[in-house]
Amino acid sequence: MQYIRALKDNSARHIMRGITVFALLFLIIIGTGLFINALPIIREKGIWVLLTSGNWKPFKGDFGFLPYILSTIYVSLLAIAIALPLSLMTAIYLNTYASSKLRRVFQPFIDVLSGIPSVIFGVWGTLTIVPFIANHLAPHFVEYSSGYSVLAGGIVLAVMILPLLISVLLEVFDAIPREMRDASLQLGATKWQTVKKVVLRKSFPGIIAAVVLSVSRAFGETIAVLMVCGNISFIPQSIFDGCYPLPALIANNYGEMLSMPSYESALMLAALLLFIIVVLFNAASRVTLVQIEKRYSL
Repeated sequence: MQYIRALKDNSARHIMRGITVFALLFLIIIGTGLFINALPIIREKGIWVLLTSGNWKPFKGDFGFLPYILSTIYVSLLAIAIALPLSLMTAIYLNTYASSKLRRVFQPFIDVLSGIPSVIFGVWGTLTIVPFIANHLAPHFVEYSSGYSVLAGGIVLAVMILPLLISVLLEVFDAIPREMRDASLQLGATKWQTVKKVVLRKSFPGIIAAVVLSVSRAFGETIAVLMVCGNISFIPQSIFDGCYPLPALIANNYGEMLSMPSYESALMLAALLLFIIVVLFNAASRVTLVQIEKRYSL
């Protein structure tokens, strides 16, 4: 009987280990596939020229990715800059100040917001955010803007990642032991002082993890960003200029230019760059997170 139980236990362990390794292999398989398909354009032009050039003229054989890389980074960072304060304040309110009844009412709305398809955010951004920027906001800062801009992409993307940020931050704050808050309050601290000195300090690594998750999602968002950024292949000089993130480049062009091998290879390189950016960002963030956890451990 014990032999059979041990056999079942070992079999389950080996099967789950195999599935785990297989899942991790997907990362290598995807990266290798993209690299193989992007290799022709890398050999032809050189990776340094491709990454540092801003000249994008596919029919003349010029493929400069700098505007696309910078556009992706600008839109993603602007979205985080807008979404993080809002989600942080919302999560603190729901965790510390709101009644349990209000939280039960509010939480389903967050879940609904996270389930809305990105194309709806894109339509909303095109019909409301873009005209607002073009007609009311941009004239105060620049001579002309069509509204299709880095700012429009950042706002739409911020709204899209807001539910994810709030949900993760709420889980992080809920994980703080109740005894720590009670001890702070019993010592005479106010709720806000407890939030600043205990909750935020203890949950700082979790906040970083939430930002990392959100940035990773922001890098890959395609349809909504494609609809409001203008898709202009040049390096934006201000947040009111149009831009062209890497996901939009791939979505707009893949399938139409497959008759040009160099163009197809260039789009595969765009996908590989996006893949590398996300992987490197997550790896660097993981290292930072470990260091922060050590520093802020109580």
